Amino acid sequence: MKTFTPREIVSELDKYIIGQKEAKRAVAIALRNRWRRQQVAPELRDEIAPKNIIMIGPTGVGKTEISRRLAKLAQAPFIKVEASKFTEVGYVGRDVESIIRDITDLAVKMAKDEERVKVQEKAQEMAEERLLDLLLPPVTSVGFAAQQDPQRLMQERELQKSTREKLRALLREGKLDDRVVEIETTEQKLPVVEIFSTAGIEEMDLNIKDMFANIFPKKTKRRSVKVPEAVKILNQEEAQRLIDMDKVVKQAIERVEQSGIVFIDEIDKIAGRESGHGPDVSREGVQRDLLPIVEGSTVNTKYGMIKTDHILFIASGAFHVSKPSDLIPEFQGRFPIRVELKSLGKEDFIRILKEPENALTKQYVALMETESIKLNFTDDSIAEISEMATIVNDRMENIGARRLHTIMERILDEISFNAPDMVAAGEAKEIVIDAKHVREKLSDIIKDEDLSKYIL
Repeated sequence: MKTFTPREIVSELDKYIIGQKEAKRAVAIALRNRWRRQQVAPELRDEIAPKNIIMIGPTGVGKTEISRRLAKLAQAPFIKVEASKFTEVGYVGRDVESIIRDITDLAVKMAKDEERVKVQEKAQEMAEERLLDLLLPPVTSVGFAAQQDPQRLMQERELQKSTREKLRALLREGKLDDRVVEIETTEQKLPVVEIFSTAGIEEMDLNIKDMFANIFPKKTKRRSVKVPEAVKILNQEEAQRLIDMDKVVKQAIERVEQSGIVFIDEIDKIAGRESGHGPDVSREGVQRDLLPIVEGSTVNTKYGMIKTDHILFIASGAFHVSKPSDLIPEFQGRFPIRVELKSLGKEDFIRILKEPENALTKQYVALMETESIKLNFTDDSIAEISEMATIVNDRMENIGARRLHTIMERILDEISFNAPDMVAAGEAKEIVIDAKHVREKLSDIIKDEDLSKYIL
């Protein structure tokens, strides 16, 4: 886990997210507190619980993006889930414990990929030796005459060695790429098992795949492939052999328990107190099921038991219809930090189109460069796009920065479609997008409110 100061975390988030200082400060402090906790004496360390966060704000203001970028910074296991996907135990649907199982799977994959990088060099060497054995089989048995003559035996071995080194040089230079070799790969066909409910399947305390792997023998299959593909296949096999899976699983479990981040989106969709009937009967039940996981409990996964006491939970919701106070009191108490994200206006949109490293304008310029067309957005065109986005958001549902995607697609629709023909016809290779161009494309739609409801 990388260590950043809160100020460094905020400055990293500023590269991709405009505004929302309060939310950035809250997540920066939460992340730094995880590092601080690791420095505390062991007897007190387990007593320090993470301060979970609720982000409140309309759609398209950066709630999900903040959490996603935070997880990348921390290099921590991160999972984003939709609260509305889960149901109370007893109903058809996913149970909340699957969140922990999924984040553990992710952590195992992360740890495995890191181990693969560490053993890559050795795996390449071993794969090269196996490939040379295929290209030039070693002398395993020698004739009777050679056995009687030790000098001849030594000469044969020396000749084999020099030929092998020549082959190695040719292989590294890529001169054997067109050669076809026959390699033996392991394949295992497991029977298809249909499980009708994903809920609690791992409570059976067995891994069905492993069980069948022991019952059904592994089959080897001979394949004729070209040298570059053979290198790739052998490399993967050797790397898999070198990775210590027990160490990987141990690392993954520790990472999930100590630095895992769970982002629960659409938390407002399970808020609201209902009577015990109707289509939303399990809303409050989902909150009650989430409680022990957020508070700290032990979840059974195929890799072992995972303690959730120190996993950081970040919840977010627009809360248009419901309020945070509509969540059950116990659930509210598990999220002590509340941050309100502000709606975006014209000035924010201008900055969003110009400043971030992944700004929309930069993306479209890069896309058009692949067609040998240079797009140029003038300052007045960016101001006009931002103005249009603000007007449409005020008139209809406020979908924040996502409105910019719709408007940009509308403006560049014709250019995107005609780009290959323009280049083929030798037309202008530089296109300037100015305020006039933006108005021409959008003025009719903006004027007609009924039309803009469907198009923008």
